[in-house]
Amino acid sequence: MENVEENVKISEKKIIKNDSRVLRKIAKIFWVFIIGSVIGYLLEMLVGLVQNGHFVSKQGLIYGPFSQVYGVGLVVYYLVIPESKSYLKIFLFSMFLGGITEYIFSYLQETFFGTISWDYCNLWFNLNGRTSLLHCIYWGIGGIIFIKFIKPYLEKIDNFYHKKWYKILTVVLAIFILFDIILSGMACFRQVERKNKIEPRTNIGVFLDKYYSDEVLNKIYCGAKEI
Repeated sequence: MENVEENVKISEKKIIKNDSRVLRKIAKIFWVFIIGSVIGYLLEMLVGLVQNGHFVSKQGLIYGPFSQVYGVGLVVYYLVIPESKSYLKIFLFSMFLGGITEYIFSYLQETFFGTISWDYCNLWFNLNGRTSLLHCIYWGIGGIIFIKFIKPYLEKIDNFYHKKWYKILTVVLAIFILFDIILSGMACFRQVERKNKIEPRTNIGVFLDKYYSDEVLNKIYCGAKEI
């Protein structure tokens, strides 16, 4: 009987330990997404400043300095790109994965919202204007920078897992990001309905029309163009 109880306790400890590992992994992936989104936003702002001589809003969500395509790209880098001493291997993996990520985001934006935030039709070797050889090369270079210089620091995130402030900050930020994504999606869907002369059918639609009008969204997503 004592052996049975002991085995049960051991099993429970293993389950708790495994659950902790899963939560730790999820938390780390979430922070990789956040870091990538912020870095991408700042990078786009810098590029816009160099190209246009002034800052241009490049945020992907209504609230906060986030560009989701870069966040997802960094998560893909983190999960998929193999550890390797070969810069060529890292470059090719990053180039391919980054190009796919960029293409998918462009396709989804056009399909659901009828807009695009980038168009590479004027560049050689582009794929439907959604990605290009040049930008895939950028993704490849970014992959090398990530693996060699950024990822080692990301591994240190685990050191904070048992800190109370880390857990609270992660949960609060996760709730905020979820809210931001849902609100941004609803506001953009409602904008599509307004363009199609569809009147709001619920109080939520009325709320979105009042606080997230075309004027407000066009300022936030000034880089987006209608198809």
